[in-house]
Amino acid sequence: MKPTDARPDGLAPSDAPAFVHPISVRWADCDPAFIAYTGRIPNFALEAIDAWWAATVGYDWFRLNADRGYSTPFVHMSIDFIAPVTPRHVLECAVRPLRLGDTSIRFEVVGSQDGTRCFAGEFVSVFVTTSGFRKTPPVDDIRELIVPHLPDAASAEAG
Repeated sequence: MKPTDARPDGLAPSDAPAFVHPISVRWADCDPAFIAYTGRIPNFALEAIDAWWAATVGYDWFRLNADRGYSTPFVHMSIDFIAPVTPRHVLECAVRPLRLGDTSIRFEVVGSQDGTRCFAGEFVSVFVTTSGFRKTPPVDDIRELIVPHLPDAASAEAG
């Protein structure tokens, strides 16, 4: 998959390079039609976003929650299914943060197998404190690690 491929919804792709997380799709992930069960697709995307956090910020969701006192529960998910996901090839999930708001972050995840785009989705989560489960801005050191991965500086504006 090329990070500059046009998105299925016709919008321009992000100029920021994607973080690609490989996933081995297993027989247990499939339904009787020999393709990944529909409910597994969001799980693959969330696994890839969690890997992005670990690789980019240095904290996966568990460590962000346990060690830093922050969680990022999802408030929105939308996925377009384009082609079947099967166990025949590694699923490459390309993750890009699209926008960092005052208290939220929006990701794009595009899943491809053997050069074929299988799904594309957007996922929004909100920063909350673990102790009170209250909305909060990301702390400065985490914000500074995220901003360079945004498509442009305007995406980091408050919103």
